Amino acid sequence: MSAARVETWLWLAQRGSAAVLAVAVAVHLAGIIFAVQGGLTAAEIAGRVGGSTAWAAFYGVFVVAATVHAPIGIRTVLSEMTALPPFSVNAVAALFAAMLLVSGFIAVAAVYQLGAA
Repeated sequence: MSAARVETWLWLAQRGSAAVLAVAVAVHLAGIIFAVQGGLTAAEIAGRVGGSTAWAAFYGVFVVAATVHAPIGIRTVLSEMTALPPFSVNAVAALFAAMLLVSGFIAVAAVYQLGAA
């Protein structure tokens, strides 16, 4: 695959993930506002969100979208602002993506398990 085609696919992936993130962030913030204005405690929020497969799926999609979106941006910044060779730039972006995906799913699992407590 040509470099131009790779860049096009990365551009599309970042824009698509941005659209998913826009919705996810809006739902997340609306949930926070609803919970705070409703006077819910952290324990009550954990009780409602923890153990919910729907919320775990929602936040799983959130994690995947962030994992697609952010490393592409990091890759672009590193390419434009450093003298790193392309292999190193791609390696840093891939490592960042892996760390983001793993830590995100650990967080989703931890919140989901709150419902079992």
